[in-house]
Amino acid sequence: MSSLVLTIWLVSLTKRLVRRAAQPPDSRDRLLAAAAARFAAGGFAGTSVDAIAAAARVNKAMIYYHFGSKAALYREILRDMFGAVAVRARAAAASAVPPEDKIRAFVEAIAFEADARPHFPPIWFREIAEEGRHLDAATVRNIASVVTALEAIIKEGVSARRFRPMNPVLVHAGIIGPLLLYFASGRMRQRLGRGGVTGASRLRREEIVAHVQRVALAMLEGRQS
Repeated sequence: MSSLVLTIWLVSLTKRLVRRAAQPPDSRDRLLAAAAARFAAGGFAGTSVDAIAAAARVNKAMIYYHFGSKAALYREILRDMFGAVAVRARAAAASAVPPEDKIRAFVEAIAFEADARPHFPPIWFREIAEEGRHLDAATVRNIASVVTALEAIIKEGVSARRFRPMNPVLVHAGIIGPLLLYFASGRMRQRLGRGGVTGASRLRREEIVAHVQRVALAMLEGRQS
């Protein structure tokens, strides 16, 4: 390779590297993060494409480029939420530990994803209030997978004579309700604490997780009617 050709190649390579380093974070990821926060704060109907684009600092045309529509963007966030929970729930059910520890791991799976995704609890509460109208087939399958994993754990415990038979949907509701309420109510608990509600502002993640684990096991083991 001649010195001239080598020089041209090095200059071209340097320019490409500089351009690549100067590029902003992926616009798709920025849109997902911005949209999740906006949907959590204002719901689907109360969040505009313009507001999402402004929060992500991109042109709103990028929403249509990456997702096709606001609804498709919202569904992507729902799939991510419930897909992540489903993976952890299935892992808990498949683990080589006693049924009691699987229940503890199942509770922790819900708590972990709700903690990792601050938008998760408020979006899910809004979907419940709106009768799940935005849930597509893929999201419903993920939710079903979570409940199916819990059902498998319960059946294993019943077979081992450690649990009594219970409707997995009822057990699931008893787990997810207090966890999502805790993660969705941080600011409100601070206000309640300042207003004199004892313990509201001091409640820690470890306390609520341990409490839900104890209550779920007490119900399954027949220690609560």
